[in-house]
Amino acid sequence: MRISGRQNNEMRKVELIPGFSPYAEGSCLVKFGNTHVLCTASLDQFVPPWLRGKGAGWVTAEYGMLPRSTHERMQRETKKGQSGRTQEIQRLIGRSLRACVDMKVLGERQILIDCDVIQADGGTRTASITGGYVALAHALSINKTNALIDSVAAISCGILAGTPVLDLEYIEDSKAEVDGNFVLTGSGKLVEVQACGENGTFSDEELVAMMALAKKGCEELRELQKKAAAE
Repeated sequence: MRISGRQNNEMRKVELIPGFSPYAEGSCLVKFGNTHVLCTASLDQFVPPWLRGKGAGWVTAEYGMLPRSTHERMQRETKKGQSGRTQEIQRLIGRSLRACVDMKVLGERQILIDCDVIQADGGTRTASITGGYVALAHALSINKTNALIDSVAAISCGILAGTPVLDLEYIEDSKAEVDGNFVLTGSGKLVEVQACGENGTFSDEELVAMMALAKKGCEELRELQKKAAAE
């Protein structure tokens, strides 16, 4: 039994609250337990210079953590400059969301997904991808653009005390021997897998076990996304 009382294949309570920000073309407040991220989608009627005249659009993302999203205040990155971690995470979010959009159908427009971490307790990048998809779907729906070709969701898995577990909160993540993030489309295809031995190594069998947990988690998230995107 885990510290939280959850089963090894059980996620935290997940909430997807669409339309949370009234001024954005699309938005979703996503909650994975005590991890809360506000995702907003902004539609621009232009594309980056390297895409101009090519008849295709672009989806990109920015990610940040508010100063008191953690136990101790962190300095704003607008003051000290973006960390390598932040750049890596926002690139992951952008890649993940682009996997479910037909850029030709989108046309020469850009959608920027902002993911602002209000409260962090592990899994902020996977929550951002999951909520970012809902914000993206809302923005496309409002603008009557049928550019979605799939959905995308993400979940963390790891090896904790020798056992594969789903959706790690911070106290588990900090102790896990292996930490992984899995991004899957609604059709079950992989977008990206990030897995590393934090305090040891892992076997093929353990990777397969984590993959099975990730598929289960993303299927559950997909159902929640469908409901939120339809609202």
